[in-house]
Amino acid sequence: MDLHLDTNKNELLRRFDPADLNRLRPHLRSTFLELRTPLEKTGQEIEFVYFPSSGLASVVAKKRLGAEAEVGIIGFEGMTGSALVMGDDRATHDCFIQMTSEALMIEAPLFKAVLDESKTLRPFLMRYVHAFHIQATYTALINARSKIEERLARWLLMCDDRVIGNRLVITHEYLAVMLGVRRPGVTVALQVIEGRGLIQSRRGEVIIRDREGLIHLADGGYGESEAEYRRLIGEIKIQPPIVR
Repeated sequence: MDLHLDTNKNELLRRFDPADLNRLRPHLRSTFLELRTPLEKTGQEIEFVYFPSSGLASVVAKKRLGAEAEVGIIGFEGMTGSALVMGDDRATHDCFIQMTSEALMIEAPLFKAVLDESKTLRPFLMRYVHAFHIQATYTALINARSKIEERLARWLLMCDDRVIGNRLVITHEYLAVMLGVRRPGVTVALQVIEGRGLIQSRRGEVIIRDREGLIHLADGGYGESEAEYRRLIGEIKIQPPIVR
């Protein structure tokens, strides 16, 4: 048992009932997750549950012919392994690290044992799973009905919510996968947003310059699922201010 584990860096863990956290804590261990580390694979049994304290993980849906698009983002506000909370043991989609992360992890069988033992943990985590599903449904709506610049603005804001600082390490190729579009479209959208002074786009990174401007550009695409998270889980911990 690691007595020095900091569970306050993950929004879910710090809101656990103390008794539930005490049940979980002996089985948690810290880990560092490199870029592209797979956390879950479609159709395969879930081996571990991760509670990120930094960085980002992407949940990505794939077609058989190889087309893929991001359907959800997980950062320090959430966890992987939602299927386990719902009573399944297999992943519906791929989940992998999008930006290098620190996390606390637990083996899936131990996590399920704690879920079965506690009367309060599963109901609480089902609220998170519901919030994540709301995020995914808004992603589907925005991707179907919004312009690429609006979609990109929303995605950048969602990443900014989960990363300390205003610097996002991401390539154009990866952005194309996340938004389900071709790379040239991403390049043009970044140029448009940068031309408005909202971001600075460099090779392999995007720097957020005007968050309020991005919210305006998203044209209603950002904020609804975030409000639902606050309703279901609570306010996200305020991050240290960044000088921009």
